[in-house]
Amino acid sequence: MMDNVSVITMFYLSGLNETINHRFLLFFLTLLCYCAILLVNIALVVTVILDKSLHEPMYILLCTFCINGLYGTAGFYPKFLWDLLSPVHVISYSGCLVQAHVMYTYACGDLSILAVMAYDRYVAICRPLEYHCVMSRQRVLKLVCFSWLTPFCVIGTNISLTARLKLCSPYISRLFCVNWIIVSLACFRAETLVNNIVAYITILIYVFHGVFIVWSYMYLIKTCVHSMENRAKFMQTCVPHLVSLTTFLFTLLFDIMTIRYGSKGFSQTFKNFIAIEFLVIPPLMNPLIYGYKLTKIRKRFQGFFTACMK
Repeated sequence: MMDNVSVITMFYLSGLNETINHRFLLFFLTLLCYCAILLVNIALVVTVILDKSLHEPMYILLCTFCINGLYGTAGFYPKFLWDLLSPVHVISYSGCLVQAHVMYTYACGDLSILAVMAYDRYVAICRPLEYHCVMSRQRVLKLVCFSWLTPFCVIGTNISLTARLKLCSPYISRLFCVNWIIVSLACFRAETLVNNIVAYITILIYVFHGVFIVWSYMYLIKTCVHSMENRAKFMQTCVPHLVSLTTFLFTLLFDIMTIRYGSKGFSQTFKNFIAIEFLVIPPLMNPLIYGYKLTKIRKRFQGFFTACMK
C-alpha cells in the first residue's frame, strides 16, 4: 500500500462521468455563464476605479467583493471548460491543492468581506458624524488586507496539513478539488486528527464572522426603525449586502447539508449542480444587485450605455 501511495501524482475527477454525453451543450452554457460573470464583475470594478466620486469606503469594499468573485471563478471555470472537451478528467497533485486553496479562500474571503461591509454600514448609519474619521483610507486598506490575508493564512494552514498526508486513492468524486475529500483519501486516519482540529477551528472563525454580520444588521435594523432617513439609507445600501449574504450562505449551506445528510439519494448531475452553485449564483448576481440598487453605480452604467448608443 505504501508503494502505491508514493506514485500518486495525479487525481481523477469523476464528477463529469454521468453528463459526458451532453458535454458540448454544457461547454456552451458554462462558457456563456463565465463570460457573463467576467462582464458584470469587470464592468463594476472598472466603473469604481475610473470614477473618482466612487472612491469611498463602501464602493472600494464592493470593488474588493467583485475582485474576489473573479478570483474564485478563475480557479474553477477554465479547468472545468477544459475538462468538458477532454476525454480524461485529471489534475496534478499540486494543481489539486492549489485549486482547493483557491475555492476555500474565495468562499472564506466572501464572508470576510461581507463582515467588513457590515461594519462599514454600522459606522455609516449608527455613527454618521464619525464615519469619515473611522473609515479613513488607512482603515479601509487594513480592512481589505484583513479580508484577503486572513483566508489565505487560515486556509493555507489547512492545505499545508493536507499536503503532508499519505493518500491511498487518486479518485475525487467531484468537478473540482475539495480539501475534505483529499483528507478522506488518507491511508491512516490517525494522521488526519490535526487536520480535523484545524478544520473545526477554521469553521469557528467563520461562524464568528457570520455571528458578527447578523449582530450588526440586527443592531442596524433596531436603529433604523425610528428614523425615516436611516430607513431609506438602510434600504438603499444594506439590502444588497443582506441579499448577497443570504445568497452566499444558502448556496454554501445547501451544498454542505447535501453532502452531510442526503448526497447518496441524489444523482451525480444534481450533486454537481449543488456543488457549483456558489460559483455561479453569487458571482453573477452580486454585481447586478449592487449595480441596480446603488444609485451612483446605476447612474454611471446608464450614462455609459447612453453614450454607447449614440
